[in-house]
Amino acid sequence: MLHLEYTPNKRSKSTPYELWCKKVPNLSYLKVWGCRAVVRLTEPKRKTLGERGIDYIFIGYAEHSKAYRFYVLESNDSMSVNTVIESRDAIFDEERFISIPRPRDMIHQSSSKIKGITNETISQHQYCFNIEEDPKTFSEAIASRDVHFWKEAIHDEIDSIMHNNTWVLADLPPGCKALGCKWILKRKMKVDGTIDKYKAGLVIQGFRQKEGIDFFDTYAPVARISTIRLLLALATIHNLVIHQMDVKNAFLNGDLDEEIYMKQPEGFVMPGNEHKVCKLKKSLYGLKQAPKQWHQKFDDVVLSNGFALNQVDKCVYSKFDTFGKRVMICLYVDDMLVFGTDLEEVNKTKKFLSSSFEMKDLGEAKKILKKFDFENCSPVSTPIDPSLKLLLNKGSPVSQLEYSRAIGCLM
Repeated sequence: MLHLEYTPNKRSKSTPYELWCKKVPNLSYLKVWGCRAVVRLTEPKRKTLGERGIDYIFIGYAEHSKAYRFYVLESNDSMSVNTVIESRDAIFDEERFISIPRPRDMIHQSSSKIKGITNETISQHQYCFNIEEDPKTFSEAIASRDVHFWKEAIHDEIDSIMHNNTWVLADLPPGCKALGCKWILKRKMKVDGTIDKYKAGLVIQGFRQKEGIDFFDTYAPVARISTIRLLLALATIHNLVIHQMDVKNAFLNGDLDEEIYMKQPEGFVMPGNEHKVCKLKKSLYGLKQAPKQWHQKFDDVVLSNGFALNQVDKCVYSKFDTFGKRVMICLYVDDMLVFGTDLEEVNKTKKFLSSSFEMKDLGEAKKILKKFDFENCSPVSTPIDPSLKLLLNKGSPVSQLEYSRAIGCLM
């Protein structure tokens, strides 16, 4: 039997669960257990304040506040199972205790990590342990504890595909083989470790395509980094407006020249038409020619609107009018920068692009130096003095979150 330390005169920061982690950290049969509690949370999607209670297990105390920590037993629109939250607004039921199997990923978490939840790492009172792995199939997603979130993501993807008239159901011609497809399901995480969104994508098994039959050319250009730097330098010299946009599901816009058939995706087989296959009219992620077909589609649309193609970099388009106003588009796969002599020209271009493709307007391009308060720094030829000897930091702690954000912006 394990001996659990107890300090009667001082509130212990460790629960029995955490003490077990310290004593025997590698036992896979340990369970998360504790007193049942109902925590009241405001729902973020409601326009008026309302409260509802959700069942949790009490597992300990917050490190830097007077809040309690709870383990989530059920999900709702803003909270997923296997997360840990902090709250003071709770009702305890000390007559009811419950235990659940200790999740696989939490087995390898040290108790210090579990205990060290700070206010800086909590987003909207929520700290997410990525306990449940991302499902690998549609069936796993439906059987998941987060089925509500996965269903929403899957239906968003199917809606985009059907809205784009990507395929029609047809009989498979004799001698042809239908390619398979697969759902790719991922949780997108924020820098602080919380879940940003649930993402689902339908990917065709392009690795089964045969060259000369299912595809021919696959090459698609992207803007050179040197071109982007040059345009940014010109924008600085001539005080140009720079806005950023990206294309939602860009590869779905490409028109196909080849005849390609695909099996109906899992979960969306049409009743009464189980024997039919999808005859692709538009490109899908996973097809070898998808990048080429997308670039060709974008090229055709932009050139037909009066833009001229740069002959040095095939991903730069420019347009000039008789009044001296000009606008340029620099394309990098599905991201683009729009340069203009004034905001009106940029807005006209963005409106045209949004009428042709489903776009996400990111507004004015972010100035990284301004964002991280480095505007007044002096430029140097190298990022660091090559003769400088690096030593361990013994001064103020480095903000890992801020560093990650800066590197992410640069990437």
